Amino acid sequence: MRFFRNKRLFIFLIGFILLVVLVGYTFKDRIKVTFAEEFINDAIGWVQYVIHTPVNFTTDVFTNIKDFRNTYEENQVLKEQLSQYRSLIYEVQEVNKENEELRDVLDLMESDSIRSHEAIQAIVIARSPERWLEQVTINKGKNHGVKANMLVMTADGMIGKVQSANEHTARVKLLTGFDQFNRISAMVSRDKGRNIFGMIEGFDEETNSLLFRIIEESEQDIAEDDLVVSSGMGGVFPAGVPIGTVKEVTSDQYGLTQIALVEPSSDMYDINHVIVLDRAVDQVDESSEADDGEEEDNEE
Repeated sequence: MRFFRNKRLFIFLIGFILLVVLVGYTFKDRIKVTFAEEFINDAIGWVQYVIHTPVNFTTDVFTNIKDFRNTYEENQVLKEQLSQYRSLIYEVQEVNKENEELRDVLDLMESDSIRSHEAIQAIVIARSPERWLEQVTINKGKNHGVKANMLVMTADGMIGKVQSANEHTARVKLLTGFDQFNRISAMVSRDKGRNIFGMIEGFDEETNSLLFRIIEESEQDIAEDDLVVSSGMGGVFPAGVPIGTVKEVTSDQYGLTQIALVEPSSDMYDINHVIVLDRAVDQVDESSEADDGEEEDNEE
């Protein structure tokens, strides 16, 4: 029994020594290898290839799925950021546009032509889609000095008149909503010769033009790009406020009078900041002095 144990130990030691020798021999740098080593190496390589190929395929599939998911999430984040960026650009453009309009209005308020009148700055707060080209509502009313028939304009020119005034708001009749019953006296101002007078009394939606009916004959003809302004006749509206420029001159259906198609100076589709003009300051002062004189006479 002891002999067999010693024999097993001896065989184990011999085997271990041979294993160490073989390991050392195989790790030794050699140009040629034995047939057995070639066979074993090829067999191990083939087994590794068979196992490694599906493992790599499965790993690549899961990696690609993860990459697709990450790409999708990044794409969603980028889309949201792009949407926010576009909204920010739009807001900046709107702010810049509003600032530009306010600067134009302030410059106009400081001009000599406006200083001679009672000017009230207002903002459009309502506009009915059904009557988009007929009227707007502003945020100033009787408490601010707004009265019916006052002229309303933007920094570019006239847009209409106050149709009715409430305590805190007012309704503005646009030039594009004028007709034969709502007209305004206008003229083509000439540096040389007589001015050409007429009436703004309608709007042609097909040509997007105001209708300027000429009410008197003139030695000079109206030409394209002539500036049409308020005439001031009637004592209600101030004179010289731009209305538009002449695009074309035609005749009415009876061929008796000339009608000029006038492109409005102001954008009637986009109105935000406006100025309401009262009578000239000197006229107000004169009327006030007259009222004071009447009161003194009454007291005497």
